[in-house]
Amino acid sequence: MEAISIIEGRGVPLDRSDVDTDQIIPSDWLKKVERTGFGKGLFSEWKDDRDFVLNKDEFAGATILVSGPNFGTGSSREHAVWALMDYGFKAVISSRFADIFKNNCSKSGLVPVQVEESTVRKLMDGIESDPSLIILIDVERLALSVPQLDIEVSFIMDRFTQERYVKGLDDIGITLKHSDEISTYETRRQSWMPVLSG
Repeated sequence: MEAISIIEGRGVPLDRSDVDTDQIIPSDWLKKVERTGFGKGLFSEWKDDRDFVLNKDEFAGATILVSGPNFGTGSSREHAVWALMDYGFKAVISSRFADIFKNNCSKSGLVPVQVEESTVRKLMDGIESDPSLIILIDVERLALSVPQLDIEVSFIMDRFTQERYVKGLDDIGITLKHSDEISTYETRRQSWMPVLSG
């Protein structure tokens, strides 16, 4: 996982609440076992509507998704996070996230930024008025700022999750931090215990 301290980019206003993982990446896209290629399926059923926000040229290349409350609800599929990241999003801003979705974000490197609903509304309105608006997310300071809109707010993230992002630690990276202890343990294991060969 890549280390993330600051994300700076333009936003996409997805003015919908209760966006579930089936809407983020419909089930007919779940036949792959690798993590790549899911960006094409992101919100694929909604993309059939040419007025859908991701079909608008002014939001092409934006890296921050701004959504209504209760984002990522529904099934626990990791593919939802993979699809958002494969499409090019680095962060999602909402007033509420589903817990499993939020946890899946921390394991893959997508930053969920939870702020007050009034801040989300102000941000969405600002982006709709000016799609070139720059949003700054500081993961080290746990701060979201948009100077043009007079937004400077903090967001909550537990220290362990924040460290994962800032140091670029996925589950394997966290395990490898303890490689010396693991090696020491392996030298003391009883010979009759099972081992992995290969």
